Amino acid sequence: QVQLVESGGGLVQAGGSLRLTCAASGSTFSIYAMAWYRQGPEKKREFVAATTRGGETDYAESVKGRFTISRDNAKDTLYLQMNNLRVEDTGVYFCNANDSTWYYGPYWGQGTQVTVSS
Repeated sequence: QVQLVESGGGLVQAGGSLRLTCAASGSTFSIYAMAWYRQGPEKKREFVAATTRGGETDYAESVKGRFTISRDNAKDTLYLQMNNLRVEDTGVYFCNANDSTWYYGPYWGQGTQVTVSS
């Protein structure tokens, strides 16, 4: 089992920046990929960014060039640096971990709220 705890959310004006952190614990040796997802008001949960243990990355088109995902394997920690935030980036951001593939793994954090004001 893997436990994930997110932090770093908050309220920021459009154009501002935030850095999210996800701390993993438990059977972290089994994790292949980690990712961020978000769910806006009255929206479905959507993919934001993912990275593998080897450092490969993938991003949703809407965040390319603005968000950067990174991972510190030694600290079992995942980051999401979010720059030039937009109102439409508002939502609850969830950390996700997967043992074998890139997306929608079985382990989820509780989420952290990001609110971007105009």
